Amino acid sequence: MADVTLDFQFKSSVEQVWKALTDSDMLAKWIWTNDFKPVVGEKFQFRSEPNEWWDGIVNGEVLEIEEPHLLSYTWASAGETTTITWTLKTGADGATHLYFEQTGFSEETKAAKGAIEGAKYSWMNFGKQLKEMLEQ
Repeated sequence: MADVTLDFQFKSSVEQVWKALTDSDMLAKWIWTNDFKPVVGEKFQFRSEPNEWWDGIVNGEVLEIEEPHLLSYTWASAGETTTITWTLKTGADGATHLYFEQTGFSEETKAAKGAIEGAKYSWMNFGKQLKEMLEQ
């Protein structure tokens, strides 16, 4: 079962949302600077401002791609490696439904007060930035 799940809806097409998830320049606008390439087995990094708790680097590897409906990659940061999965569908209402899952947090992290909530909060913020970028 996923540790963090979120559902986003966009007026943009599945193809536009897919591009925002897989294009390095677009990813940099709503997550962080990166060298992402949508190729299975490709290793990449997201880079943010480091702080006293974190070096600002997320290492990843693309696990699965079914363009334009499924994207999965590892998200390794601060000693924890999880799996991010994005699933895209066009709803009956014509909107693009983007489903987010993050799985694989350690029992230690799950037990840490606020850790899962913090991850959820971060991804909700990323989703808000994605929506603003797509619908500007």
